[in-house]
Amino acid sequence: MSDWLVTQGPLPRRRPRVLSPLREHLRDTFWFAPTAAMAGVFAVWWVAQEVDAALVRSLQDDGDYGAVAELLRFAEDARTVVSAVGSAMMTFIGVVFSISLVAVQMASGQFTPRVVRLFVRSRITKATFAVFLATFVLTLLVLTSYDSSPDPRVTTSVPLVQSVLTLFMVALSLLLFVMYVNATLRLMRVSHVIARIAAESFRVAALTPAPADDGRAPEVGPVTAWVLHEGPAGVLRDVHVARLVRVARKQGAVLRLVPRIGDFLVPGTPVLAVHGGQAPPRRVLRYALSVGVERTVHQDLGFGLRQLSDIALRALSSAVNDPTTAVQALDRIVQILAALSRRPLDRAVHRDRRGTLRLVRPVPGWEDLVDLGFTEIRACGAGNAQVTRRMLAGLDDLLRLAPPQRRAPLRRHRELLRQAVERATPAPADRAFALFPDRQGIG
Repeated sequence: MSDWLVTQGPLPRRRPRVLSPLREHLRDTFWFAPTAAMAGVFAVWWVAQEVDAALVRSLQDDGDYGAVAELLRFAEDARTVVSAVGSAMMTFIGVVFSISLVAVQMASGQFTPRVVRLFVRSRITKATFAVFLATFVLTLLVLTSYDSSPDPRVTTSVPLVQSVLTLFMVALSLLLFVMYVNATLRLMRVSHVIARIAAESFRVAALTPAPADDGRAPEVGPVTAWVLHEGPAGVLRDVHVARLVRVARKQGAVLRLVPRIGDFLVPGTPVLAVHGGQAPPRRVLRYALSVGVERTVHQDLGFGLRQLSDIALRALSSAVNDPTTAVQALDRIVQILAALSRRPLDRAVHRDRRGTLRLVRPVPGWEDLVDLGFTEIRACGAGNAQVTRRMLAGLDDLLRLAPPQRRAPLRRHRELLRQAVERATPAPADRAFALFPDRQGIG
């Protein structure tokens, strides 16, 4: 019997926000944060300009022209600084952009192209780029605020607050630049990249619906209609669970997602099966499923293992020949599988607020995850003792942690690994050494 993941009772109110596809898609883009920062700096500059104008009018109304003259002299001194900042910001932006391109290129070549998304989603990178652009735009706006008249009696604007705001933005830019360089150097180290992928995998597992008490598969009835994919071909990135549940409740039906998150969809293929009730209108489902050019970790339980396996395969290639990195990837693969070893898998079931079943979503099963984590690494690393020793130790640990009904795939991979080592290592002494479990590989 298949294991099931079931959401009991009403959906948590905070879950639609956490699993919002729009929020996740914005994190996968690089344009949103800089654009929002530049739009926000316009509003901040307008407020600062109004404050400066009000200050000058207040001093002029009081007849304190000497204070206005002092502010004009200060503004002229600050004008040189603001002009220098405007020129320097473009240089800084070029440096940040160059460092980002080099880091992305190195990560793609050394690890796997699928880890480039870590750099795109990096908050510190987006914040640094956004603040630099905002500072540059602010300096241009401040320079337009200088009054051409030096007479304190007729001047209308002295950019005092604006100049102070510019200096604050410069200080913030320098601070973020230091943090950005530190974060980028960390992301260029394979250990931090692997740890980041593992952390994202645990986040996806934590957001997967909790199992029901009985663990039995609910009855959904016969299929009454099929919903075909009519959009462009691509990878199913995620689904809007809350929206699908609402649609199914209104139609009095149960929706079953046919492909798994991460599958490639071709136009005309079934994407949803409708059980009972009426088929939902296609326009309602237009934004419920997201199809893109690459997978994302948002709802994809197996994507973390896919990335770790790719990193290990790249490390074991003859061009790189870095088995230590493969061992580090195996460490995290074992950690993820150990965390999932006792969780019900295969399907996630979502219910509406009344507890009625509304959506069935397939997720990878235990055997699928074990195969994903070990098959390709075993095939490429059978001739490397460091990798085989670490894999054997990991399989032994999982055999101790997994319940009896889930040990068969682990035993199968252990036996296949033993056979692969025997074929790759003819010498008995070397074979015995390669088949000795060691959590550090060789050390």
